[in-house]
Amino acid sequence: MARAAAAAASRAPRLLRAALLLLLLVAAARRAAGAPVVSELRCQCLQTVQGIHLKNIQSVKVTSPGSHCAQTEVIATLKNGQETCLNPEAPMVKKIIEKMLNKGKSN
Repeated sequence: MARAAAAAASRAPRLLRAALLLLLLVAAARRAAGAPVVSELRCQCLQTVQGIHLKNIQSVKVTSPGSHCAQTEVIATLKNGQETCLNPEAPMVKKIIEKMLNKGKSN
C-alpha cells in the first residue's frame, strides 16, 4: 500500500509539469500564428425577417458563406442601434441591398 502511494505521489509532479508545458505551448502557438482569434465560429443569424423599411436602416453588412456559416447573412443596423438579420432571399431585402450599393457608388 505504501508503494502504491509513493508511486502515485511521484507521478503527480510529472503530470503537473506536463500539463503546464502543454498550456504554455498552446498559448505560444496562438501568438505565433499572428491571426486574430475569431470569437464566433457559427452563424450569427438564427432568425431572419423579410424586410424593414429602408428609412429605418443605417447600414447593412453582408457576410458570404464560409467555414463559420454555410449561408449568406445580411445584418442591418437600424438607426436606433439595434441589429436585425434579414432574409437574403427576400425580394425586399435584395432591393435594400441594391439601393445601399448604389448609394455607395454615387458618393
